[in-house]
Amino acid sequence: MGQDKAFLEFQGPTLLENALELGRGVADELRIVGDPAKFSKFGTVVEDIYSDRGPLGGIHAALNSSEADLNLIIAVDLPLLQTRFLEFLIASAVQSGAIVTVPRVGRHFEPLCAVYRKEFLLSAEQALVAGRNKIDAVFTGIPVRVVDELELAERGFWSGMFRNVNTPEDWKLAQEEFARRQHVS
Repeated sequence: MGQDKAFLEFQGPTLLENALELGRGVADELRIVGDPAKFSKFGTVVEDIYSDRGPLGGIHAALNSSEADLNLIIAVDLPLLQTRFLEFLIASAVQSGAIVTVPRVGRHFEPLCAVYRKEFLLSAEQALVAGRNKIDAVFTGIPVRVVDELELAERGFWSGMFRNVNTPEDWKLAQEEFARRQHVS
């Protein structure tokens, strides 16, 4: 992207501010996983325990710092997420009792928009200690509640809300899609 995605402005607020607002709509406590020097003015910041290990390291750090059983993890670069979907995801996690409740679009999990029970911390720790950083691989052998595309559609959710922004092209597409969806609704 050429700059920190968290500070890109999306329809006014930054992506970070947008993610925090979404979180406030569904959770009592919020934490930001990242560099305290960059993010502490926005809220409580948790640093990775296993640095440079990707998203699994961030999920591990978040769960390690949490006292809650259910923990919603959302990436900062998902500007098309909606509170209504996060409420549904949390309710699904409560109802299912699974260790992880995660959407799947096509053949790909969306692990950075998922609900993790605190007990996932042990599985994440074991994977990180063993040098395995891929989140999906940790899902093997534990109870996972998958919210697939069909269920998303049946409940009136658009699977494109998981489109993240990693490149300037992704950024432009997300802004265009947001504008289109505003005209439709």
